[in-house]
Amino acid sequence: MKNKISYLFGLLCGFLNGLFGSGGGTVAVPCLEKNGLETKKAHASSVLLIFVLSLFTAVIYFINGKLDFSLSMQFIPYGIAGAVVGSITLKKISSDLLKKIFGIIIIVSGVRILL
Repeated sequence: MKNKISYLFGLLCGFLNGLFGSGGGTVAVPCLEKNGLETKKAHASSVLLIFVLSLFTAVIYFINGKLDFSLSMQFIPYGIAGAVVGSITLKKISSDLLKKIFGIIIIVSGVRILL
């Protein structure tokens, strides 16, 4: 039964990533935690999952002519710097604080989208 649920969560993560260009992490983290990973490992493992899904999605977007390389390339160096700072910070903060930050980001994002 656990595998069937994992398949459904994987499908949902891929669907959200394909539809929104991101978003699978909001499903992946709780799914990974429900399958026994501690909070920090769930967040880190979610990054790997979303990385693979994002690469595949980017190829599909490229084939369909939906990528803007010039604008995207402007963000990549700063995104890499942010990724380094975020991954270092993950090691230093408590799991409880990480859950709270993640929850706040999800709520703020949802409110922003609705408004």
